[in-house]
Amino acid sequence: MTDTDTGEWRPLDIKGFMALMGPLLRATDAGDRETYGFQTDDRHGNHIGLVHGGVLTSLLDQAIAIRAWKAADRQPTVTVQMDSRFLGAARVGDFLKIRPEIRHATRSLIFVDAEIHSETGPVATASAIMKITSKTGRST
Repeated sequence: MTDTDTGEWRPLDIKGFMALMGPLLRATDAGDRETYGFQTDDRHGNHIGLVHGGVLTSLLDQAIAIRAWKAADRQPTVTVQMDSRFLGAARVGDFLKIRPEIRHATRSLIFVDAEIHSETGPVATASAIMKITSKTGRST
C-alpha cells in the first residue's frame, strides 16, 4: 500500500489490544513526519455501518502513545488524560490516517494532539497528557 503524501505504509508490530483490532500501519513523509494508517472492516463497525467510536479513540490513544514514547527518548509513557472530539463519521471499509503532534513537553509530562481523517474529511481529534514513567511503571 502506498500513499503519495506519506510514502510506503509499513505494519507496526504491536502486541496486545492493538493486535486484536488489526495492524496499525506507519508511513513517514519527506519531513520525517509520521502518519499512522488503519484499514477498517466489519469488525470495527457498529449496527449502522459506521466505525465505532471506541475504535476511533483507541487509534487516537495508540498514535499519541507512540509519539509520546518517541519524544520521551523511548521511555514508557501512560495516558493521564485524553479528551476526544468526533467531527464526522468513518464508514466501515474506510482507510483512516492518524497524525499525532507534540504540543508541549516537560520533564515528566508530554502534551500531544492527534487527528483522524478519512478520504471524505476529518473524523476525530484528541488532546492528551502523557506521563513519562520508568520501566517498572513508577512515575519519574
